[in-house]
Amino acid sequence: MKYSVDKQDRYTVFQIQEENLNSIIAPNLKSEFVILSNEGVSNLILDLSQVAYVDSSGLSAILTADRLWKQLGSFILTGIHNENIDKLIKISKLDSILTIVPTVEESVEFVLMEEVERELNLEGEEN
Repeated sequence: MKYSVDKQDRYTVFQIQEENLNSIIAPNLKSEFVILSNEGVSNLILDLSQVAYVDSSGLSAILTADRLWKQLGSFILTGIHNENIDKLIKISKLDSILTIVPTVEESVEFVLMEEVERELNLEGEEN
């Protein structure tokens, strides 16, 4: 599986550099997600801008990341430029479960705003 990982202080961008996110790639992707979560990555942005096809195994990998990051911070899905992927996500009603943001840049802003919100909530709980 070809991919890139861009680790920053408050977020990590994981870009899949494959055309197909399918049953061949999904198990490796899930493993990478577990590794990143164990490394303490608190916010993950999954960039699908180079992906043209996702099957049920690919959706399962995406849902694995969503579950992992529910406890860690934020999980954002971005770069869905392919109409078929967009339709698949809507048909399977995952658009109501996943946080989907159009671009990596907007995803970074979203993550940073959620970080500020979490920090403010923690301060409020301490007072």
